[in-house]
Amino acid sequence: MLQKFFKYHGAGNDFLLADNREGYLSLSRDQIRHLCDRHTGFGADGVMLLEKSLKKDFRMVFFNPDGSGGMMCGNGGRCIVAFAADMGVVSGNFPVEFEAPDGLHTAVILNETKNPKAKGDARQIRLKMREVAGIKEYPDDNAFFLETGTRHLVKFVTGLDDYPVKERGRVLRQDPRFASEGTNVNFVEPVILSGAKNLLHVRTFEKGVEDETLACGTGIVATAIAASYKGIPGKTSPDGRVSYDVRASISDLVVDFIPSGQGSGFSATDVWLTGPAAIVGTVECFL
Repeated sequence: MLQKFFKYHGAGNDFLLADNREGYLSLSRDQIRHLCDRHTGFGADGVMLLEKSLKKDFRMVFFNPDGSGGMMCGNGGRCIVAFAADMGVVSGNFPVEFEAPDGLHTAVILNETKNPKAKGDARQIRLKMREVAGIKEYPDDNAFFLETGTRHLVKFVTGLDDYPVKERGRVLRQDPRFASEGTNVNFVEPVILSGAKNLLHVRTFEKGVEDETLACGTGIVATAIAASYKGIPGKTSPDGRVSYDVRASISDLVVDFIPSGQGSGFSATDVWLTGPAAIVGTVECFL
């Protein structure tokens, strides 16, 4: 069977997407691995299927490049919203609601703009993420563990540009403390800009990819929430909402939410991730 895939990327996190609203496409782990292989396949950080939903605009099915699934992907969520708009499933004039592995999500297509750093025409999409209640702190590692749709360890470091992300990420991803599922690992360095503005610079080692990726949406959200928990100030509004600018490899994104409580009682509600989603092109292959 000849199958068409559409390649999108969100802040450099790239995905192969297919329209499976008719339900005829079923991918094996080996097929997903082959599609995502950057030497013998088309290359991607994951595969997503756009499927029908009985409750919302569509259903998002996500697979890591090793064929595993069952988790949320923040950059993938923005990309599949852009894909749904391109397929005529949703309109940018209305909020988009869809099912994902971690529950229901809402998104708003803010505009269509050319983002030079993203290398193409990119929609700016604001995506509502799951709420977070409870963070596990590891003081000796200056690290924090939390779930934002996917499991994440956020470790604050210095000298991030030269930090051995692959080596340290591979070790921490398999750390017995996070067995048996493992965890994604985010290495973060706050940067003070003019006017005492904080920018969070992040690099992420992703399980399932088993390598550093250019960006990780759920990791960017985890980074901002961990920064708030740690007491790193963000931009605050009168209603108590806090926002953080987060820099990945080729794009800057924004995370905003309402924090409350401290220590074991800390929570982040009404969590949103805003960033680009751009189409790269189309590919066809026999499955």
